[in-house]
Amino acid sequence: MEWRQCAMWLIDCRVLPENHRVTWEGAQVCDLAQALRDGVLLCQLLNNLLPQAVNLREINLRPQMSQFLCLKNIRTFLGVCQERFHLKKSELFEAFDLFDVRDFAKVIDTLSILSHSSIAIQRGLQPFPLEGCAPDDEIYSGLSDQIDDTVDEDDDLYDFVEDEENEGDEIYEDLMRTDEPPEAQQKTGVDKRECCLQEIRQTEEKYSDTLESILQHFMKPLERFLQEQDIESIFINIEELANTHRNLLEEVRSSILNYGARNLYQVFFNYKERLLLYGRYCSQVETATKHLDKLSNTREDIRMKLEECSKRANSGRFSLRDLLMVPMQRVLKYHLLLQELVKHTTDPTDKENLRTALDAMRDLAQCVNEVKRDNEIIRQITSFQLSIENMTQSLAFYGRPKIDGELKICSSEKKSKQDRYAFLFDKAMFVCKKKSGETFELKEIIELQHYQIRDETTGEKDNKKWSYLFLLLDCYGRCGYDLFFKTRELKKKWLEQFEMALSNMCPENSTANNHDFQMHCFEDTTSCKACSMLLRGIFFQGYRCTRCKMAAHKECLGRVPACGRNSDHAGTTRKNKTQRSSGHSSVGFPKMEVCQEYYGLPPPPVGFGQPLHLSKGDIIELTRADADLPWWEVTLKKKKKKIQAIHSAF
Repeated sequence: MEWRQCAMWLIDCRVLPENHRVTWEGAQVCDLAQALRDGVLLCQLLNNLLPQAVNLREINLRPQMSQFLCLKNIRTFLGVCQERFHLKKSELFEAFDLFDVRDFAKVIDTLSILSHSSIAIQRGLQPFPLEGCAPDDEIYSGLSDQIDDTVDEDDDLYDFVEDEENEGDEIYEDLMRTDEPPEAQQKTGVDKRECCLQEIRQTEEKYSDTLESILQHFMKPLERFLQEQDIESIFINIEELANTHRNLLEEVRSSILNYGARNLYQVFFNYKERLLLYGRYCSQVETATKHLDKLSNTREDIRMKLEECSKRANSGRFSLRDLLMVPMQRVLKYHLLLQELVKHTTDPTDKENLRTALDAMRDLAQCVNEVKRDNEIIRQITSFQLSIENMTQSLAFYGRPKIDGELKICSSEKKSKQDRYAFLFDKAMFVCKKKSGETFELKEIIELQHYQIRDETTGEKDNKKWSYLFLLLDCYGRCGYDLFFKTRELKKKWLEQFEMALSNMCPENSTANNHDFQMHCFEDTTSCKACSMLLRGIFFQGYRCTRCKMAAHKECLGRVPACGRNSDHAGTTRKNKTQRSSGHSSVGFPKMEVCQEYYGLPPPPVGFGQPLHLSKGDIIELTRADADLPWWEVTLKKKKKKIQAIHSAF
């Protein structure tokens, strides 16, 4: 069968694992379709045949809840097939042929043509189908009904997919490599502990040297060539990191060499707060490298200067772009180093003390990892934002995306079903009309705080498409919207995500102990009042009480101390806040003249939207503010353009 030969070819191309279910005795063609329909493996296939054919930053590696991102991946694959592998347009399937599995035979045909391309042949891969292979036309009919939209993500399926988030790992290992003596394998437990301490000290020395090298060999020379805004955008807070690690190195050395490392746990525990500098660095390093790439690609003098700096710093082995990835790798290693030290520590007191330091560094690492995940989410949100033509607000203001896709909707005003495409976020659903390709027209924003959901099964008919629905009811239990879905599985998927979004926005225990907790974007890295662990990510990291400003994780809301503000005062605060948010006032908003230029640095928290570029003399009008927050929203009256999040200094 052609589809089985296709599966074996994909295994030979190191796209599918050898033990994938398509190789099992009872495998069916829908197993192969399910594996390919998000487009991730197809993009990796092109990179395996022709390295760097696809920029993996242009695709989403985990798009299962998003029809938009799956189709974007598939269209990226089709575009590269045409541009780099020279397939004709007539030889390509359409994106929905794969995503909806409406013509999987055409998908197999395209992959067969790709297997016969000169690039694939040069790789020594056997093309398919082999002569005499019977066509599979009959088994492709009705395939779309066999696809399960609720299938769990198979992590093993993506083992061969490159992950650019780890692009600095090899560079870090190269820079931190220590010379281990050959007899290290035979060391006793005490000696192994000494080796752990030596590795902590030596790698901290090498890392501190790396930060100094970035400052001395790159930042300082480039200050004469670049604007101040460029320097701040590229190097972020490297100077603060270097100062912090000079002090940390001194204390680590002192502890190990003078005190036998007995107080080393205290050193790391005390530095947790100071190492929160990495929150800002890790959230901005991707933007920094993009800005650096843009400058080096558009200015020959900068490109040549960067090469010169690299030669002076390390004989050209590592570029500035390489080195900027090292801090993110280093902060993720402290808990691993301490974990190994705990393992080889026998004294009970020392072991227990080190565990407190390990917990602190593990919390820090988890915080950084969440920043990395949020950066990926921001890329997704940006893709959504750019695809909705008349979307003037920042989607990030509405939380994280939950799911998107096609549905039919009717309301109390419009009784007939309308074909729509919806994006569901934590706080709202954006109902759009599909235009062409990846573009949409926003028709309505349904803010979830005004609605509850109710499942409705009475009208469902087995195997009848678009008969599966649930209701959005207003706060009084009246029907607001009927949402219809193509299959029972899709309805289940959307219902689960709606429930999760409503739970995030109005969580259980949100009013425990007289609090009024709401989802909140914290500008600075903040700890939970209940468990003292960090609130993680770069936007909507947790919950803040509108009354006493206490911060907490969602799962900790029921364990926080009692609210310190009385409810009468809190009610006034909430009311005023609502009035500010509405953007209207009977007395008008203050207008101000800009006295200092602002070009987006420092950037506002992600949930506040995009920054405004201001020039001296511009007139701005305040549209939203909170006395407790340093970021306010204004309208630039001069250009009549609504923006979000301007620093209160203006």
